[in-house]
Amino acid sequence: MTRVTEAVRDTDSMIAGMAPARVPGSFHFCTTAGPDRATAAQAFATVREAEGTTLVLPDAAARAAGYPVDQPMACLTLTVHSALDGVGLTAAVATALAGAGIPANMIAGYHHDHVFVPEHQAEAALACLRNRAAAQ
Repeated sequence: MTRVTEAVRDTDSMIAGMAPARVPGSFHFCTTAGPDRATAAQAFATVREAEGTTLVLPDAAARAAGYPVDQPMACLTLTVHSALDGVGLTAAVATALAGAGIPANMIAGYHHDHVFVPEHQAEAALACLRNRAAAQ
């Protein structure tokens, strides 16, 4: 049974409690006009845009499907259960990472926000976000 926790809405509490954790493995942002179901089923996330469908795929799935894998990304999950209508967490994360020169791509789920950063900058991004949380 999944444990249900209360969503955090308070900006300061979300930032202080973000507790970033790295998801194992590397991921690739891939785009296609129409993904096959087997590949789409392996996606961490799917985004439909006018230009095509973006799949965020684990490394093995991206390679198996023949997508370019020249920009490996690490996924950092902000483990705080942030409310969908909470204000400020994304801005705080983006600002902290931008200040450190680390590109960030955010994807929000129902319970958590996920930050994708270049794999070679994952440890620096984790340290940056932990410092930002501690400074709150």
